[in-house]
Amino acid sequence: MISPVRGTPSLMRAINDRATLRALLESGSLTRPQIVALTGLSKPTASQLLARLQEIGLVISDGIRSGRTGRSAEAYRINPAAAQVAAMDVTPERIEVQIADLTGTIIGSATLPATGPEPDPVTRLRAALTAAEPPEGLNRLVIGVQGAVNPATGRLDYATDEDMPGWQIPDLAPSLGQALGVPVVVENDVNLVALAEQAHGAAAGSPDFVLLWADDGLGAALMLGGRLHRGATGGSGEVGYLPTPGAPTARDVGRFGHHGYQALAGGPAVQELLAGHGISAPDFRQAVASAARRAADGEAAAQTGLREVAERLAVGLAEITAVLDPGLIVLAGGLALAGGEVLRELVERELHALTIPRPPLRLSTVEGNPVLAGALDLGLGQVRDELFGAAIPAG
Repeated sequence: MISPVRGTPSLMRAINDRATLRALLESGSLTRPQIVALTGLSKPTASQLLARLQEIGLVISDGIRSGRTGRSAEAYRINPAAAQVAAMDVTPERIEVQIADLTGTIIGSATLPATGPEPDPVTRLRAALTAAEPPEGLNRLVIGVQGAVNPATGRLDYATDEDMPGWQIPDLAPSLGQALGVPVVVENDVNLVALAEQAHGAAAGSPDFVLLWADDGLGAALMLGGRLHRGATGGSGEVGYLPTPGAPTARDVGRFGHHGYQALAGGPAVQELLAGHGISAPDFRQAVASAARRAADGEAAAQTGLREVAERLAVGLAEITAVLDPGLIVLAGGLALAGGEVLRELVERELHALTIPRPPLRLSTVEGNPVLAGALDLGLGQVRDELFGAAIPAG
């Protein structure tokens, strides 16, 4: 049971309103006696609180329930139409969007090519939103992108104009928000995946963890003390550029050339490595999945090839682990998931052979598009904080 808090009337209203709204979000529908039992509020206080929340449109009636003793009681639930949040995953190839109501229920979705007759990103973002059929008055749009927004300039760094044409503008998020008519948050896609894993995935309950996104390229998200660490320029997780033994350096190919950890253990490099062990496939995900299956069946060449993939991944993770000492490492992305538990166990074994800290490794468990899941988590969290705070009268 949530204990009631003593203090000023405004503080007590704030705490009690938030506790009630959170209980309704978690339970879906509650009667007044159930709210009293969960929050510790008195019956008169609960009645006044519910009347106030209904008046401002955050809570609505959910019908009449019959109790065990034969008594009936009115049930209440969060008004799903009180706010809507949109989430986007923008890549060089496509724009995927989902829209959720205040309870987190998905009420619209769409996928469009990232490029079209009009290269202007605002035009494409607006088209994607329109295709998802949003209700009037979106409260927030959270956009996941490759690269990172520099907090000092508002520009998108670590992504070229070739990758994201039209996105290299000052004050990116405010500019997009003004053009689209909705508050916009632009966040690194891997950071959003980490938020999803923290909320309802492999990292739930872990305040200090690293998420490694292993796919065509490599990226990481750093969660320290329960909060994302972005760094001075927003690029703290851009580990694809990490200087790694056996890989080209920035001196060899330029700052943003194909070098470092990514050149050693990204999808194309892994596909080439496995082909050298007789495992060929149309893309790196299929190659890794085939290697994992064949290694599990005892094929020596596949076991050797997959172990070399694990060694390459472990080298970069060892550098990250030596600096951050995370309590957990989550492996996500198409390459990591294609290898499944077979690859995870190999990477963990190789990592623990290289480092003094020995954090456990887990595979991502968020279903569907984890970038969209994290974007919705972030947007809904912000909007709920704003609305639940607005439910509290001044004084």
